[in-house]
Amino acid sequence: MTVLRVDLLRRPVRKSRLLTLSRQCIVDSSPRASIYLAARKAKPIIKDDQITHPIPLKHRIPRGSWDSHMHVVEPSRYPVSLGAAYIPSSHTLEEALAFESTLGIENVVLVQPSIYGTDNSCLLEALERIGPSHGRGVVVIDPATTCPTTLSTWHTLGVRGVRVNLKSVGKVLSESELAETLLQHAEPIRPLGWMIQLYLPLHMMPMLERIVPSLGVKICIDHFGSPQLPPPSIIANSQFNPYTLPGFSTLISLLQAGQTYVKISAPYRLSKDKQLRDLGAITRELLRRAPRRVIYATDWPHTRFHGVDVGPFTELCLRLCARETGLTERVFKSNAEELMCVHG
Repeated sequence: MTVLRVDLLRRPVRKSRLLTLSRQCIVDSSPRASIYLAARKAKPIIKDDQITHPIPLKHRIPRGSWDSHMHVVEPSRYPVSLGAAYIPSSHTLEEALAFESTLGIENVVLVQPSIYGTDNSCLLEALERIGPSHGRGVVVIDPATTCPTTLSTWHTLGVRGVRVNLKSVGKVLSESELAETLLQHAEPIRPLGWMIQLYLPLHMMPMLERIVPSLGVKICIDHFGSPQLPPPSIIANSQFNPYTLPGFSTLISLLQAGQTYVKISAPYRLSKDKQLRDLGAITRELLRRAPRRVIYATDWPHTRFHGVDVGPFTELCLRLCARETGLTERVFKSNAEELMCVHG
């Protein structure tokens, strides 16, 4: 289904035609359902400490899944902001959908990267081409200058959130400054039912816990909450306890309160452990304590990193989710749909 949409993006197609083609794809792809059911019963193979699976990854991720955090960047067509921390290579929508097809993922959430500042043109064009049936967007705004009409127009395209990014730009805020920033962003988006997506360090969770109840909007935390993880040598020699990380217990409390979600994504930005024992322990606890608030994402195209293979991490997520009936569908599909108001 995804490959077909890559072809469709190359030329204008009427919505009715797209709908017809989508229905045809659903009928034609029906064998995937039986493959998926068989995959759930198949056992992984462990050899030389390497875990593999007899059925390809793309046949084991649930149909209708979402990659809830990825980017499209085209510096030649959409120049980056002055003072951007880096200038990436071009990563087009066609390339993004080709990547998603390798995972069997049909739906994506486009997130505004820091290099574009508040100019969301690249994201909005890509989102318009995908269409709201398969795409959602998270933009960056200046709440003082963005008018309600603009937000309403973006809502029609599929935008469902605004991003506040402190981590990528190394911005440090006091609790009062963070509260003011989040309240300013919450006011214009509250009538639309949008959420605020936050990229900030895990140690800031205690101050966030005191702020969130007053916002009146949902919150989504990027990349596990960006914890500062111990070296692999320490993890290898002990049973890693995620509650030793400053802010982790508060993150759990936020998730259980019901207004906050967290993305399990971008492990390469956090862990130096090739076996992902640290993030495995964190993911296991997140799933145990707040299964309805955890969302899978790839962070494609992995800006500032090269040669990233999302396979091992995705395998880890599937393996941990398999311990409870229905959890795989929640983490890869349903939780994202609730956060992004896919059916509302």
